[in-house]
Amino acid sequence: MIDRYLSLDGAMGAEMQSELTPSDAVALLKDGVRRSTSGKVSVRDRQSLLNDAAGGQFPYAAVLSCIDSRAPVEQIFDAASGDLFVARVAGNVASPDLVASLEYATKYAGSKAILVLGHTRCGAVKGAWAGLEDGHLTGLLGRIQPAVKSTKSDRGEEGSPANLDACSAVNVRMTMEALRQDSAILSELESKGDIAIVGGVYDVATGEVSWLD
Repeated sequence: MIDRYLSLDGAMGAEMQSELTPSDAVALLKDGVRRSTSGKVSVRDRQSLLNDAAGGQFPYAAVLSCIDSRAPVEQIFDAASGDLFVARVAGNVASPDLVASLEYATKYAGSKAILVLGHTRCGAVKGAWAGLEDGHLTGLLGRIQPAVKSTKSDRGEEGSPANLDACSAVNVRMTMEALRQDSAILSELESKGDIAIVGGVYDVATGEVSWLD
């Protein structure tokens, strides 16, 4: 399936998307990271991508990521137009509107995987760790507090880079569980084997992704 994907001239179509398994979709994400970090990125004709876009979209996966400017999702996964749904919010938290967007991406638009993508040196995690409260940030960072409390319990109160990065990983895991608990649609799709819900942490210094079980 990876070879077939790399042979595309334009965007992924409905037939290929329908033939993908959740495992295929995760493999495509992982191979995208391999290409982006090795410098062997794929190139598709922009006009072909635009022409295909007129006929609809058939992304193979959806990514819930942070808004951080150092984590450009399509570049991380060497993805072209039409490959991925990308939902971005500070701290990659599962707010109701984002959950609804992922329900649409999978149940109605056919994506076979959801990746919750955190990253190192996350400002939202740092703010939650420090107990920042200000405007609408208060509610958003409150969604990260369970991860902060868990990490502090395990590792102590020091807001060191290592502790904050560990908290980012915990936050990814908790967001994955929130998707399952808050969405009967996503939970059912996963339990039936129609989608995979996976997690990873992007290293802003190396471009690598650490995949979480």
